[in-house]
Amino acid sequence: MASYFRPASLEEALVIRADADVMPIAGGTDVYPAKVSRAGWGDMSHKDVLDISAITSLRGLSQSDTHWRLGALVTWSEVARASLPASLRGLQQAAREVGGVQIQNRGTVAGNICTASPAGDGAPNLLALDAEIELASRTGTRRVAMRDFITGYRQTACRPDELVTAILIPKLPEQAEAIFLKLGARRYLVISIAMVSALAVCDGAGRILDVRLAVGACSATPQRLASLEQALIGEPIAGAGAKVGKQHLAHLSPIDDVRGSAAYRLDAALTLVRDALDGLAGSARRAA
Repeated sequence: MASYFRPASLEEALVIRADADVMPIAGGTDVYPAKVSRAGWGDMSHKDVLDISAITSLRGLSQSDTHWRLGALVTWSEVARASLPASLRGLQQAAREVGGVQIQNRGTVAGNICTASPAGDGAPNLLALDAEIELASRTGTRRVAMRDFITGYRQTACRPDELVTAILIPKLPEQAEAIFLKLGARRYLVISIAMVSALAVCDGAGRILDVRLAVGACSATPQRLASLEQALIGEPIAGAGAKVGKQHLAHLSPIDDVRGSAAYRLDAALTLVRDALDGLAGSARRAA
Protein backbone atom coordinates (compact mmCIF):
# COMPACT_ATOMS: atom_id res chain seq x y z
CA MET A 1 0.00 0.00 0.00
CA ALA A 2 1.34 3.44 -0.93
CA SER A 3 2.22 5.91 1.81
CA TYR A 4 0.72 9.39 1.90
CA PHE A 5 2.60 12.47 3.17
CA ARG A 6 1.06 15.93 3.64
CA PRO A 7 3.69 18.25 5.13
CA ALA A 8 2.83 21.73 6.36
CA SER A 9 6.13 23.37 5.41
CA LEU A 10 8.41 23.41 2.39
CA GLU A 11 11.36 22.37 4.55
CA GLU A 12 9.53 19.23 5.68
CA ALA A 13 8.46 18.47 2.11
CA LEU A 14 12.03 18.74 0.83
CA VAL A 15 13.26 16.31 3.49
CA ILE A 16 10.64 13.78 2.40
CA ARG A 17 11.40 14.41 -1.26
CA ALA A 18 15.12 13.80 -0.71
CA ASP A 19 14.68 10.66 1.39
CA ALA A 20 11.90 8.82 -0.44
CA ASP A 21 10.76 7.96 -3.96
CA VAL A 22 7.55 9.96 -3.92
CA MET A 23 5.14 11.46 -6.44
CA PRO A 24 4.49 15.14 -5.66
CA ILE A 25 0.91 16.30 -6.17
CA ALA A 26 -0.87 19.62 -5.67
CA GLY A 27 -4.31 19.66 -7.29
CA GLY A 28 -4.04 15.95 -8.00
CA THR A 29 -6.09 16.16 -11.21
CA ASP A 30 -3.65 14.02 -13.21
CA VAL A 31 -3.19 11.23 -10.64
CA TYR A 32 -6.12 9.01 -11.54
CA PRO A 33 -5.85 9.38 -15.37
CA ALA A 34 -2.13 8.57 -15.17
CA LYS A 35 -2.80 5.54 -12.96
CA VAL A 36 -5.45 4.25 -15.37
CA SER A 37 -3.10 4.78 -18.32
CA ARG A 38 -0.32 2.80 -16.64
CA ALA A 39 -2.73 0.05 -15.65
CA GLY A 40 -3.81 -0.26 -19.27
CA TRP A 41 -0.25 -1.30 -20.06
CA GLY A 42 -0.07 -3.72 -17.14
CA ASP A 43 1.74 -1.43 -14.70
CA MET A 44 -0.19 -1.55 -11.42
CA SER A 45 2.49 0.20 -9.35
CA HIS A 46 1.88 3.46 -7.51
CA LYS A 47 4.49 5.62 -5.84
CA ASP A 48 4.14 7.04 -2.37
CA VAL A 49 2.36 10.39 -2.51
CA LEU A 50 3.79 13.74 -1.39
CA ASP A 51 0.83 16.13 -1.17
CA ILE A 52 2.15 19.71 -1.07
CA SER A 53 -1.28 21.37 -0.97
CA ALA A 54 -0.96 22.37 2.72
CA ILE A 55 2.22 24.42 2.22
CA THR A 56 0.93 27.99 2.41
CA SER A 57 4.24 29.51 1.26
CA LEU A 58 3.58 28.03 -2.19
CA ARG A 59 0.30 29.89 -2.61
CA GLY A 60 -0.40 33.23 -4.20
CA LEU A 61 0.09 35.24 -7.36
CA SER A 62 2.25 38.34 -6.81
CA GLN A 63 4.45 40.80 -8.65
CA SER A 64 7.75 42.61 -8.24
CA ASP A 65 9.25 45.41 -10.32
CA THR A 66 10.51 42.86 -12.87
CA HIS A 67 8.42 39.68 -12.60
CA TRP A 68 5.06 38.10 -11.99
CA ARG A 69 5.34 35.19 -9.57
CA LEU A 70 2.92 32.27 -9.61
CA GLY A 71 3.38 30.06 -6.57
CA ALA A 72 3.35 26.33 -7.21
CA LEU A 73 -0.18 26.07 -5.78
CA VAL A 74 -1.75 28.79 -7.94
CA THR A 75 -4.73 27.26 -9.71
CA TRP A 76 -6.05 27.90 -13.18
CA SER A 77 -9.13 29.56 -11.70
CA GLU A 78 -6.94 32.01 -9.77
CA VAL A 79 -5.14 32.93 -12.99
CA ALA A 80 -8.41 33.33 -14.89
CA ARG A 81 -9.84 35.68 -12.23
CA ALA A 82 -6.70 37.74 -11.61
CA SER A 83 -6.21 41.30 -12.83
CA LEU A 84 -3.29 40.81 -15.21
CA PRO A 85 -1.78 42.78 -18.11
CA ALA A 86 -2.47 42.04 -21.76
CA SER A 87 0.87 40.20 -22.04
CA LEU A 88 -0.63 37.44 -19.85
CA ARG A 89 -3.95 37.30 -21.70
CA GLY A 90 -2.95 34.12 -23.51
CA LEU A 91 -2.26 32.36 -20.23
CA GLN A 92 -5.65 33.53 -18.94
CA GLN A 93 -7.36 32.27 -22.09
CA ALA A 94 -5.73 28.88 -21.55
CA ALA A 95 -6.88 28.94 -17.91
CA ARG A 96 -10.50 29.12 -19.05
CA GLU A 97 -10.11 26.13 -21.37
CA VAL A 98 -8.23 23.64 -19.17
CA GLY A 99 -10.81 20.95 -18.50
CA GLY A 100 -14.02 21.95 -16.72
CA VAL A 101 -14.51 24.32 -13.82
CA GLN A 102 -13.75 21.59 -11.27
CA ILE A 103 -10.36 20.94 -12.89
CA GLN A 104 -9.65 24.67 -13.11
CA ASN A 105 -10.43 25.04 -9.40
CA ARG A 106 -8.06 22.25 -8.36
CA GLY A 107 -5.45 21.99 -11.09
CA THR A 108 -2.34 24.17 -10.83
CA VAL A 109 -0.32 25.86 -13.55
CA ALA A 110 2.87 24.34 -12.12
CA GLY A 111 1.32 20.88 -12.11
CA ASN A 112 0.34 21.28 -15.74
CA ILE A 113 3.93 21.75 -16.84
CA CYS A 114 5.31 19.15 -14.41
CA THR A 115 3.24 16.43 -16.10
CA ALA A 116 5.10 17.45 -19.29
CA SER A 117 2.32 16.31 -21.58
CA PRO A 118 2.77 17.51 -25.18
CA ALA A 119 -0.85 18.70 -24.98
CA GLY A 120 -0.42 20.69 -21.76
CA ASP A 121 -2.03 24.08 -22.37
CA GLY A 122 0.23 26.00 -19.99
CA ALA A 123 3.55 25.12 -21.61
CA PRO A 124 3.31 27.06 -24.91
CA ASN A 125 2.15 30.17 -23.07
CA LEU A 126 5.00 30.04 -20.56
CA LEU A 127 7.45 29.33 -23.38
CA ALA A 128 6.28 32.42 -25.28
CA LEU A 129 6.53 34.47 -22.08
CA ASP A 130 10.18 33.43 -21.50
CA ALA A 131 9.16 32.18 -18.06
CA GLU A 132 11.53 30.63 -15.56
CA ILE A 133 10.77 27.74 -13.23
CA GLU A 134 11.95 28.00 -9.64
CA LEU A 135 13.11 24.70 -8.16
CA ALA A 136 14.02 24.05 -4.52
CA SER A 137 15.91 21.25 -2.79
CA ARG A 138 17.60 20.85 0.59
CA THR A 139 20.78 22.24 -0.96
CA GLY A 140 19.25 25.45 -2.30
CA THR A 141 17.14 27.05 -5.01
CA ARG A 142 17.75 27.36 -8.74
CA ARG A 143 15.92 28.67 -11.79
CA VAL A 144 15.49 26.87 -15.08
CA ALA A 145 14.28 28.61 -18.26
CA MET A 146 10.96 27.23 -19.48
CA ARG A 147 12.62 26.35 -22.79
CA ASP A 148 14.88 23.93 -20.86
CA PHE A 149 12.39 22.68 -18.26
CA ILE A 150 10.44 20.15 -20.33
CA THR A 151 13.14 17.87 -21.69
CA GLY A 152 10.99 15.27 -23.48
CA TYR A 153 7.72 13.37 -23.40
CA ARG A 154 6.61 13.39 -19.74
CA GLN A 155 10.13 14.41 -18.69
CA THR A 156 11.38 17.57 -16.99
CA ALA A 157 14.60 19.03 -15.62
CA CYS A 158 13.28 18.68 -12.05
CA ARG A 159 15.64 16.40 -10.11
CA PRO A 160 14.34 13.60 -7.85
CA ASP A 161 15.21 15.71 -4.78
CA GLU A 162 13.57 18.93 -6.05
CA LEU A 163 10.13 20.52 -6.02
CA VAL A 164 8.81 23.28 -8.24
CA THR A 165 8.08 26.24 -5.96
CA ALA A 166 7.10 28.98 -8.41
CA ILE A 167 6.82 30.15 -12.00
CA LEU A 168 8.48 33.51 -12.73
CA ILE A 169 7.27 35.55 -15.71
CA PRO A 170 9.25 38.63 -16.77
CA LYS A 171 7.24 41.82 -17.13
CA LEU A 172 6.88 43.20 -20.65
CA PRO A 173 6.11 46.67 -22.05
CA GLU A 174 2.53 47.84 -21.58
CA GLN A 175 1.82 47.54 -25.31
CA ALA A 176 2.55 43.79 -25.29
CA GLU A 177 -0.46 41.72 -26.38
CA ALA A 178 -0.92 37.95 -26.18
CA ILE A 179 -3.38 35.37 -27.46
CA PHE A 180 -3.90 31.61 -27.09
CA LEU A 181 -5.73 29.47 -29.65
CA LYS A 182 -6.50 25.78 -29.25
CA LEU A 183 -8.03 23.19 -31.57
CA GLY A 184 -9.79 20.14 -30.15
CA ALA A 185 -12.49 17.72 -31.18
CA ARG A 186 -15.02 19.94 -29.39
CA ARG A 187 -15.06 23.36 -27.75
CA TYR A 188 -14.49 22.43 -24.08
CA LEU A 189 -13.27 19.52 -21.94
CA VAL A 190 -10.92 18.35 -24.65
CA ILE A 191 -7.26 17.53 -25.18
CA SER A 192 -5.60 19.76 -27.74
CA ILE A 193 -4.95 18.56 -31.27
CA ALA A 194 -2.84 21.67 -31.84
CA MET A 195 -2.44 24.95 -29.98
CA VAL A 196 -0.59 28.23 -30.40
CA SER A 197 0.48 30.93 -27.99
CA ALA A 198 1.43 34.24 -29.59
CA LEU A 199 2.73 37.48 -28.13
CA ALA A 200 3.72 40.73 -29.84
CA VAL A 201 5.03 44.16 -28.96
CA CYS A 202 4.45 46.81 -31.62
CA ASP A 203 5.51 50.42 -32.01
CA GLY A 204 3.13 53.32 -32.54
CA ALA A 205 3.06 52.64 -36.27
CA GLY A 206 2.01 49.03 -35.79
CA ARG A 207 5.37 47.50 -36.66
CA ILE A 208 6.56 44.49 -34.73
CA LEU A 209 9.32 45.14 -32.19
CA ASP A 210 9.13 41.74 -30.51
CA VAL A 211 7.13 38.63 -31.32
CA ARG A 212 7.02 35.18 -29.73
CA LEU A 213 5.17 32.20 -31.23
CA ALA A 214 4.98 28.80 -29.55
CA VAL A 215 3.20 25.68 -30.80
CA GLY A 216 2.04 22.83 -28.57
CA ALA A 217 0.76 19.29 -29.20
CA CYS A 218 2.80 19.09 -32.41
CA SER A 219 6.07 17.77 -30.95
CA ALA A 220 7.19 15.94 -27.81
CA THR A 221 7.79 19.37 -26.27
CA PRO A 222 6.34 22.80 -27.13
CA GLN A 223 8.35 24.60 -29.78
CA ARG A 224 9.03 28.25 -30.55
CA LEU A 225 8.94 29.29 -34.21
CA ALA A 226 12.29 31.08 -34.14
CA SER A 227 12.72 31.58 -37.89
CA LEU A 228 9.27 33.10 -38.22
CA GLU A 229 9.80 35.34 -35.18
CA GLN A 230 13.00 36.67 -36.72
CA ALA A 231 11.37 37.21 -40.12
CA LEU A 232 8.52 39.26 -38.62
CA ILE A 233 10.64 41.78 -36.72
CA GLY A 234 10.07 45.21 -38.26
CA GLU A 235 7.07 44.06 -40.28
CA PRO A 236 3.58 45.53 -39.84
CA ILE A 237 1.46 43.43 -37.51
CA ALA A 238 -1.42 43.94 -39.94
CA GLY A 239 -1.02 41.24 -42.55
CA ALA A 240 1.65 39.33 -40.60
CA GLY A 241 -0.49 36.20 -40.64
CA ALA A 242 -0.25 36.04 -44.43
CA LYS A 243 3.53 35.79 -44.19
CA VAL A 244 3.43 32.44 -42.37
CA GLY A 245 4.39 29.47 -44.50
CA LYS A 246 4.84 25.74 -44.02
CA GLN A 247 8.60 26.22 -43.91
CA HIS A 248 8.28 28.05 -40.60
CA LEU A 249 6.81 24.90 -39.00
CA ALA A 250 9.14 22.40 -40.67
CA HIS A 251 10.97 21.59 -37.42
CA LEU A 252 7.80 20.37 -35.70
CA SER A 253 7.33 16.60 -35.35
CA PRO A 254 3.65 15.78 -34.76
CA ILE A 255 2.43 12.21 -34.43
CA ASP A 256 -0.55 10.27 -35.74
CA ASP A 257 -2.97 9.33 -32.96
CA VAL A 258 -6.69 9.00 -32.28
CA ARG A 259 -7.13 12.79 -32.20
CA GLY A 260 -5.61 13.48 -35.61
CA SER A 261 -2.95 12.63 -38.14
CA ALA A 262 0.44 14.29 -38.22
CA ALA A 263 -0.46 16.02 -41.50
CA TYR A 264 -3.70 17.35 -40.02
CA ARG A 265 -1.90 18.64 -36.95
CA LEU A 266 0.63 20.53 -39.07
CA ASP A 267 -2.08 22.07 -41.20
CA ALA A 268 -4.06 23.01 -38.10
CA ALA A 269 -0.99 24.56 -36.46
CA LEU A 270 -0.31 26.62 -39.58
CA THR A 271 -3.87 27.94 -39.55
CA LEU A 272 -3.74 28.67 -35.82
CA VAL A 273 -0.48 30.63 -36.15
CA ARG A 274 -1.98 32.75 -38.93
CA ASP A 275 -5.17 33.28 -36.92
CA ALA A 276 -3.20 34.20 -33.80
CA LEU A 277 -1.23 36.87 -35.65
CA ASP A 278 -4.42 38.21 -37.18
CA GLY A 279 -5.91 38.33 -33.70
CA LEU A 280 -2.93 40.28 -32.39
CA ALA A 281 -3.27 42.67 -35.33
CA GLY A 282 -6.86 43.31 -34.29
CA SER A 283 -5.76 44.02 -30.73
CA ALA A 284 -3.12 46.43 -31.99
CA ARG A 285 -5.70 48.33 -34.05
CA ARG A 286 -8.05 48.63 -31.07
CA ALA A 287 -5.21 49.86 -28.86
CA ALA A 288 -4.26 52.49 -31.42
